[in-house]
Amino acid sequence: MKTWKKIHESAALWDRYFVREKVIRTIRSYFEKESFHEIETPILIPHPPAESYLDVFETTLLDRNRKPTKAYLSTSPEVALKKLMVAGLGDCYSLTKAFRNMETQGKLHNPEFTVLEWYRVNADYFDIMKDCEKLLLALAGGTTLIYQKQKINLTPPWERITVADAFKKYANVNFNEFFDMDTARRVAINKGYKVEKNNTWEELYNQIFLNEVERKLGHGKPTILYDFPAAVAALAQLKKDTRYAERFEFYIAGLELGDCYGELTDPVESEHRFDFQMKEIKRLGKTAYDYDNDFIEALKVGLPKCSGIAVGV
Repeated sequence: MKTWKKIHESAALWDRYFVREKVIRTIRSYFEKESFHEIETPILIPHPPAESYLDVFETTLLDRNRKPTKAYLSTSPEVALKKLMVAGLGDCYSLTKAFRNMETQGKLHNPEFTVLEWYRVNADYFDIMKDCEKLLLALAGGTTLIYQKQKINLTPPWERITVADAFKKYANVNFNEFFDMDTARRVAINKGYKVEKNNTWEELYNQIFLNEVERKLGHGKPTILYDFPAAVAALAQLKKDTRYAERFEFYIAGLELGDCYGELTDPVESEHRFDFQMKEIKRLGKTAYDYDNDFIEALKVGLPKCSGIAVGV
């Protein structure tokens, strides 16, 4: 049944429907008090992100002479916000629509959704952890949240656990040994996972993480899972121990709600990672698009030290 029909038949559903309105109002109030700038970023963009795990919506833009140009629906406001930070914007956030193809199945993903993304200048990922704790308290209106019939205690500090410790605790995997590809294959095989010759280390990691670790996180209290392996760093800065990246995700009741990076500012390393992602896109049989060279040019001017996070709303 269509949403409007459900509400027409049961007016009590308006209370649930208006929760979204209250959430958005609270988000804006929080960032106004923190002196952040709210930015409206483009929805229609000339270059999709170089991220192998995302599928984009492609369309055709026509000029007055009907000359066609490829264009894409934005998957994230990240690049647009970072360019403005290079220009000197400072602390900022965007509350906008994002579009991701191939995400029409299940209750956890939609092809069109609202994303909140914010960045703090001269901050690290530990500062964003504190933001998450304070924002969730504001959204819940107290220290207790009921989700999926679970009572969640939002009182800071939340549980914090590294990826390495979580693998040991929930999957009985020694992560220092798991970095070795042969060891990773052997561990996955011994656990009964399907392992093929062309599997990457990341694919082996994801099999164990998604099946044995992720679902155990955030029960009773939110969990911040941090210090991800460099192989899944995306655009996060590497730590002094370069096997790990300054990245965290936070979870409630086994569901990932936010993904944060201590942002990579090096243009050369960023370009290397984009090139790697393009190779992965081709390996997976997806369409490879040109990435945004203007973003690389902006990074060469200088993205300030910052940390940022994306949260589905």
